Amino acid sequence: MASVLPIDMVSDVVCPWCFIGKHRLEKAIASRPDIAVEVRFRPYFLNPWVPREGISREQYLTTKFGSPERYRAIAQRVAQAAAAEGLIYNLDTIKRQPNTLDCHRLILWAGERAARMKQRLMEFYFAEGGDLTDRDVLVAAAAACGLDTERVRERLAGEDDVERVTREAAAAQEAGIDGVPYFIFSGRIAVQGAQTPDHLAQAIAQAANGQAEQRAAG
Repeated sequence: MASVLPIDMVSDVVCPWCFIGKHRLEKAIASRPDIAVEVRFRPYFLNPWVPREGISREQYLTTKFGSPERYRAIAQRVAQAAAAEGLIYNLDTIKRQPNTLDCHRLILWAGERAARMKQRLMEFYFAEGGDLTDRDVLVAAAAACGLDTERVRERLAGEDDVERVTREAAAAQEAGIDGVPYFIFSGRIAVQGAQTPDHLAQAIAQAANGQAEQRAAG
């Protein structure tokens, strides 16, 4: 019996290339139905300096890129890449830049629905301009994924898994991951960036072959 191939995706929900990369990974997985995989979403803080309550998008873009106008010139290419994947990146709808600690906690709590949770949070942010520092928005994402909303609201108000998420995100940076998305296939093959589905599918096949050879060698 073939074993399941683990794929770790290190990413952040406010990273547009991660939004695109997740979609491309799903295409790659669909193209290899013969290989059973398990995608594990690992936290990363693209902007660890943003406070827990978030900041205005204008302040963020000015701090990071010099001005919102300068970012717009860069972002057009990203928005076009998203559109080519059937994704929506509405540059003008985002009014607030969040700290994503609570988003990563939600993804962790979603368990087997983590992919759905991550997708919903990204859609809220990129397509709908949702404020991911707003607890009501986070609870709405939880509701969309079938989680117990009262329990989620209660946990968000506390410190459940704050240390775990912070530690995992720090470990990724300490391991030398300085750009996301970052994919690790079976702990042996690493791919950085939102590569094409074909490229990712090749990595899946290569990792699966390596896993099979290791098993055969005993």
